[in-house]
Order: sequence, then C-alpha cells, then structure tokens
Amino acid sequence: MSQTRMPALFLGHGSPMNVLEDNIYTETWRKLGETLPRPKAIVAVSAHWYTRGTAVTAMEKPRTIHDFGGFPQALFDTRYPAPGSPALAQQIAELLSPVDVQLDQEWGFDHGSWGVLIKMYPDADIPMVQLSVDGTKPPAYHFELGRKLASLREQGVMIVASGNVVHNLRMVKWQGAAEAYPWAESFNQYVRDNLSWEGATEAHPLVNFMNHEGAALSNPTPEHYLPLLYVLGARAQGEAVSIPVDGIEMASLSMLSVQAG
Repeated sequence: MSQTRMPALFLGHGSPMNVLEDNIYTETWRKLGETLPRPKAIVAVSAHWYTRGTAVTAMEKPRTIHDFGGFPQALFDTRYPAPGSPALAQQIAELLSPVDVQLDQEWGFDHGSWGVLIKMYPDADIPMVQLSVDGTKPPAYHFELGRKLASLREQGVMIVASGNVVHNLRMVKWQGAAEAYPWAESFNQYVRDNLSWEGATEAHPLVNFMNHEGAALSNPTPEHYLPLLYVLGARAQGEAVSIPVDGIEMASLSMLSVQAG
C-alpha cells in the first residue's frame, strides 16, 4: 500500500501568548493535529530563523528557544522536547543540492515552530527538524526550495511552515477588538485568491507578492511571509488548497492558515 501523501501546512502563528491561550486559532491547530494523518516526521519552516544561507537543525535533542521578551514566566517555563532527526536533516541537505545547507548544531526550535506544534502535537513525540529561511534570497528561491522538499511528503513527512502573511507590528492596535486596516484586508484577500494558482514560478502572483499595492505595509520585512512559499512550492499540481482558519488580529496581523492536501 502506498504511503499517504502528508499535507503541507502554513500556520499564521501570531503572538507567543497563543501557547498559553485557547482561542479560535489554537483550537484549529489542535484539531489539525487530531484529524490529519499522523506524520513520521516534521519539517518546520519558521519566520523566526532568518539567516544568511540555508541551515537545518541536525542535532538529536534540539533545545526549546524562547526568542521573545516581556511575557509571563509560564511561557518561558514551557518546553517542547520533540526529538531531532539528524538523518532527516542529512536527507534535506541532499534534496536541496546544489544549495549548500549547513547542518546546524546550535539553534533548536523557536517559538514560530514549537508555538504552533505544541498545540498540534502536545506530546512532542514526533521527530522534527527546522529549516532556516535565507534572508539574502528572492521569493522565487523559497518557492523552489519548497518544490525540492515536496518528495518528503510522499515519505510520511509533514511540512509545517509558520509566519503571518500580514505582519506589521509597528501599526498594531493593542487595545480592544480593532478593525483591520483596509490594506491588510486587501493583501490578505489577495493571498487567499491566489493560493491555487498554477504556472511558472516567475509568474506566480504570490511569489511576486510585492507587486500588490498593500504589500509594503503588510510586510515591511518579508520573513513572516516567505514561509508560505515553501508550502505553495511543495504543493502537487492540481492539489486542493484549503483555509483551516483566518482572521486579522490587532488590525495588522493576519492569522491566515493554509493547507495543501
């Protein structure tokens, strides 16, 4: 019997406080963990490991990184002790050739990855590696890396990318239920409208996302958007794309999640 092709997910992760809270987003992540086929391993791609060059965690026991400040002690006390997979890290390095992939022994899991996976797989018992996002490369590069990773899905490996397609912390409205900025709504809808687009990478509207008039405000820097491109790149031709949850928090933070397969 052939192995089920694992879904590929992009999860809008939002505030680290989602680790401690229960809300529509965390409930969606929990349900995904309960209802999707159980992966043999996970490749996490997080906005919070933004590097020069490409690296993958290659240690047996990755640490839990608390890469934030000013939050309750309970958040810093939380650990996500999922095992690493040096073998999977090596396989990824080979798949992404000729890209020179550093086998990293220092990083671990940052809150972009463990913050969502602690809701999906709270037992932290699925082997996991994290792939960095090379900030020196254009969007098409990240889409093509997703294409190279696609074969892992046939081997029981789930790709879980994490960021926010609208991420402008400078314009966040902290108080109350703030209405989304029109440019945030517009860009978020543009992403939704183009998730199923198929064709040449260089023509993909979501690879060329900066052409949208709301893009510069929605993504003053690209690191929270780029993880989505790994999932779109890893999507098979004609494969269904769905939206498990969506919403704009604090006027300028999109919680859109995307599922391929």
